[in-house]
Amino acid sequence: MSIDVIDLRDFYSQRLGVVARQLINRGIRARWPKADGQRVLGLGYPTPYLGLFREDSERCIAFMPAAQGVLKWPTERPTLATLVDEMSLPLPDAAVDRILLVHALEMSDDPDGLLREVWRVLAPSGRMMAVIPNRRGLWTRTDNTPFGHGRPYSRSQITQLLRQAWFTPTAWGEALFMPPVAGGWFLRSAMAWERAGAALSMPFAGVHIVEATKQVYRPIPARRESKRLIPALRPVLAPPSPARG
Repeated sequence: MSIDVIDLRDFYSQRLGVVARQLINRGIRARWPKADGQRVLGLGYPTPYLGLFREDSERCIAFMPAAQGVLKWPTERPTLATLVDEMSLPLPDAAVDRILLVHALEMSDDPDGLLREVWRVLAPSGRMMAVIPNRRGLWTRTDNTPFGHGRPYSRSQITQLLRQAWFTPTAWGEALFMPPVAGGWFLRSAMAWERAGAALSMPFAGVHIVEATKQVYRPIPARRESKRLIPALRPVLAPPSPARG
């Protein structure tokens, strides 16, 4: 289900990918204006967006799943990206303050397991943000962009998925209201599409941008102990033994 890391890199090097990154960055920045002193982790293919936090955060690293592949990031500095098993992240419990998921949940074969691993490495006071293709959006109708691959989600499906993994959604946003067309007019008018779509609450945005917090005290299902049934026996008087001659 995953898309190759080379295809992701090529998309973000094109004009349509550059505009998509700018619009999604705008939505991320609206929720996370800064990350001073925070430990930031990006999971999936987050490198086009981690530049928002690389300079002011305490630490900023990128984890890319093995099925997708990994590219060096940043290109002219010591590497901050590595290849990982998304179900077993090489971090201790509660190790990071913020986690950004991009091209992650929709590409995963086990999104619930992925979110539970994210829950494990996120600090109790931390926050998680996910960029997820919108099931009703135009960008999922074509495979010319990465958002047309994998499994898109509706808002209610995302809410259910997060709650199953012990997260509470706290804020919602959308991005990519413009059609996924690389024509010059559409690219030049991208910001107008974005403002009109947000103002009118149009349902066909390309991606959801959801922020969630970690449920520290997660519910534990109660289990009933099975009782072994022992049949009740009624006392019976033994017949008298025959007399011996």
